Amino acid sequence: METRGSVAVVRVGGDLDYLTRGQLLDTVTVVLTRRHAARHPVAAVRLEFSRLESVDSSGLSALLQIRRLLDEAGVALHLDERPAVLERLLDMTGTLELLTCPHGNTCPPENISAPGDATGPARPPAN
Repeated sequence: METRGSVAVVRVGGDLDYLTRGQLLDTVTVVLTRRHAARHPVAAVRLEFSRLESVDSSGLSALLQIRRLLDEAGVALHLDERPAVLERLLDMTGTLELLTCPHGNTCPPENISAPGDATGPARPPAN
């Protein structure tokens, strides 16, 4: 984990599954704990997935828990450099929008960033 100003960047690599989900949740919890104690609190958490190899339902559950924790704390969540394996899981489970839109909001498909890209380009609208 590294902090860039008010943004915490957490790199997620290897497998995100039953065995590793706790480590990711613990890391995000540390970010939130530090947020409350810091002079310059964290306003956003960026989960960077460029080295993610696999993800299962336990990993997805961890991401949903993280979303809920960050929403409650008023901290933005970004899923950066999503590999195809994560993108497929988010699409299949209908959680892509929930995990990639600003907290508390619903966003149209054109505002959902493309896999592998933290800030865009936007996905083409579905026909």
